[in-house]
Amino acid sequence: MPAAPPRTEDSSDGTAAGVTRGAVAVGSPNGRDQRVEGPLRPARTAPVTITEVVARVQEARPDDGPVELRGDDTAQVTGATLRAHEVRPGDLFAALPGARAHGADFAAEALSRGAAAVLTDAAGAGRATLQGTGVPVLVHADPRQALGPAAARVYGDPSARLDVLGVTGTSGKTTSVYLLEAALAAAGARTGLIGTVETRLAGRRLPSAFTTPEAPDLQALLATMTDEGATHVAMEVSSHALALGRVGGTRFAVGAFTNLSAEHLDFHADMEDYFAAKAQLFDGRSAREVVCVDSAWGRRLVRVGGENRTITVGAPDADWRAEDVVALPDGTQRFTVHGPDGLTLPAMLRLPGAFNVTNALLALACGQAAGHDPAALVRGLAEVRVPGRMQRIEAGQPFLAVVDYAHKPAAVAALLETLRAQTEGQVLTVLGCGGDRDRAKRPVMGRLAAQLSDHLWVTDDNPRSEDPAAIRAEVLEGAREVSGAVVDEIGDRRAAIGAAVAEARPGDVVVVAGKGHETGQQVGDEKLPFSDSEELERALRAGGPA
Repeated sequence: MPAAPPRTEDSSDGTAAGVTRGAVAVGSPNGRDQRVEGPLRPARTAPVTITEVVARVQEARPDDGPVELRGDDTAQVTGATLRAHEVRPGDLFAALPGARAHGADFAAEALSRGAAAVLTDAAGAGRATLQGTGVPVLVHADPRQALGPAAARVYGDPSARLDVLGVTGTSGKTTSVYLLEAALAAAGARTGLIGTVETRLAGRRLPSAFTTPEAPDLQALLATMTDEGATHVAMEVSSHALALGRVGGTRFAVGAFTNLSAEHLDFHADMEDYFAAKAQLFDGRSAREVVCVDSAWGRRLVRVGGENRTITVGAPDADWRAEDVVALPDGTQRFTVHGPDGLTLPAMLRLPGAFNVTNALLALACGQAAGHDPAALVRGLAEVRVPGRMQRIEAGQPFLAVVDYAHKPAAVAALLETLRAQTEGQVLTVLGCGGDRDRAKRPVMGRLAAQLSDHLWVTDDNPRSEDPAAIRAEVLEGAREVSGAVVDEIGDRRAAIGAAVAEARPGDVVVVAGKGHETGQQVGDEKLPFSDSEELERALRAGGPA
């Protein structure tokens, strides 16, 4: 694991976005929404003494050494944040060390806004900004890891009052969480959802900035969900969240694993380090465990025997498996679910691909592990559509058009193999790679896309601070290794989409991969509006390039 989090995940300087930044809608007693600024918090939080917070951190992190409390041990806190500009009176301000700055450098602003206590490390406690303030300071060897249990205590341990079902893995997290949310709702649960695309609270949509929110934002969000009557929360759990302690202090009723493939190797040292981060969800923090065992990575997580044995999915000898799968031309799939104790159920899914059948099995297994009837759960799967994941775009065209978030080699291969199997005509693919991310995957993605497509357009995809042409060159390097491949380079993503649509004929499939649900294109420091689904629909209606 790196010594400091990368730029895209760093929140120590008080500037990075959390899960519900900006104005968000919150339910009010009169049934109307009211607007509040910053991350969502519960309406009321009972004061908690600093000594209670210290005790919780000591209990959760005994191997990190004692928490040193400097100052008034009778002080109370009513909230928590790691962003100085979002401090509210009574907050515990977490002054964390970061890649670019130390959070303690922003303590003056936090204190001026009413912070009642500060959590930091020895280096932070030594900053001039915390000298002679009279505010209690909690000094911990790893304040980032301590923040999760501290925030959980501040917000009343919300995950002890509802069932949190967490899904980790490289691919399939988002789809599995949507399927799980729908299945639980069909079984009568009042659900919340926390994920890459969105956060939903009692049916209301809130934007997501990280796959998993920072620890205080997550605990505040879970507390708000419990206050509004949620009984279950389906949640994506990223490797960053596990490595950086964002889910520390969260109790999981069920933890689930989808798969593992090369991704985030700009953050993790290697695949073993990446796997070790994912495996933390199965270190005892999940009461029940569900694992897809169609790969060696999943099989390594299986706990055999005992009351809490692992529930397995996706292999011929697994507890949950699918048979008699019928894939229809419109992408719909019908199959028979076989579960524990001879359970047999018919199922229908509007998402194409064998991997989505596995995602559905994972959702059913999680739902049953949380105590629900599979016959009720399976009814919720039939109408699920996931933004940017195998998302069909319809504009009256005589061919299939799909937007998908595939932005790693294994996901690109799975996407194109699925569409190839269900398409009689050509596979026409638009693909790019993001900047400031793992460069090693670029030629691999180019090669796979060229192998599995009849025509590939290499284009831009969030170049960020890198030269877009240099990124495209690395993708093209792999694509042009494929003998006979038809490959074109069009940097303008809108034009590339238009070119693919212009070539499409009845029976073909146009697939735009990489950005999925995203609504912006990051170029340098500027985020330009751009939606693959909107641009693809516009091109379909126009009949090709503008």
